[in-house]
Amino acid sequence: MSDNTFERSDALSLARELGERCREHGISVTTAESCTGGGVASAITAIAGSSSYFETGYVTYSNAAKARLLGVPQPLLEQMGAVSGEVVEAMVAGACIDSGADLGVAVSGVAGPDGGSDEKPVGTVWLAWGDARCQQAQCFHFSGDRASVREQSVRMALAGLLERIEDMQVKRRGKQE
Repeated sequence: MSDNTFERSDALSLARELGERCREHGISVTTAESCTGGGVASAITAIAGSSSYFETGYVTYSNAAKARLLGVPQPLLEQMGAVSGEVVEAMVAGACIDSGADLGVAVSGVAGPDGGSDEKPVGTVWLAWGDARCQQAQCFHFSGDRASVREQSVRMALAGLLERIEDMQVKRRGKQE
């Protein structure tokens, strides 16, 4: 993800901008969250009128919930672990399929203070954005305590949704020309 003004904004400002863009372009969104525990959905629904574009939010903290609610294959969870690009891509695809949303975000990470490993230390967070057909995952390494890692994850999730909406509009304009 590029370094832009979205990433430096607070979550409510990002959520407000997301709402404006979703309403302007008729886009619906969904969330699939693990380490943020519904923080992304909370930021989105803090904005009045969000029911016009926010379909649903899934908080799938356990692997069993990821499999049951989002259709993440159990072998994928066992092989890659919940904190992986492959799993967050499957999460966002499942959320979009189940909810019918145009665009979604998924987040899974190690917020701390425990649970980290040499391979996936505390602050490792995978995010994926996309829809039922196409997803893109990215790994981030956030610093700070648990609350800080979660807040940075929420902001990045929202910033990524805004970037994807911009990309969608650029592609639509390109097809019209």
